[in-house]
Amino acid sequence: MRAGYFMQLPQPVDVLLRKAKADEFAVEKLAPDPDCADEIIGFHAQQAVDKLIKEVLAHRSVPFPRIHDLTELVDLLRENKIAFPEQLEETDRLTPFATVFRYAELLTQPLHDFDRSWALDCVRKVRAWAESMLRAPETG
Repeated sequence: MRAGYFMQLPQPVDVLLRKAKADEFAVEKLAPDPDCADEIIGFHAQQAVDKLIKEVLAHRSVPFPRIHDLTELVDLLRENKIAFPEQLEETDRLTPFATVFRYAELLTQPLHDFDRSWALDCVRKVRAWAESMLRAPETG
């Protein structure tokens, strides 16, 4: 990674949790609606997971890059020996929704089969993990 690419959050960590909950709310409300495009639901699921991971990293004083690549963020958890739920092993499925799938009409291939219930379950489990990390005492 490039020097100067990492950031520390200037705002309280709870702001990320609040914003992640708003994205989770959007996924909960929109997922059952067949008229809502998958890329909208995927975007909010990706954003929720992104914010939750960054919340935990910030809580642990781990600087992170200004990215939306969930695989890279999970790698930071690994590198810093921060335990995480198995759902994060599959969140690379959500990363394209942060940018590429937001412009789905520009894609030459259709979106893959997107599992809305998986996305909502993933967000819920990652939020539960993040909230537990905020309550847990830090260990060396």
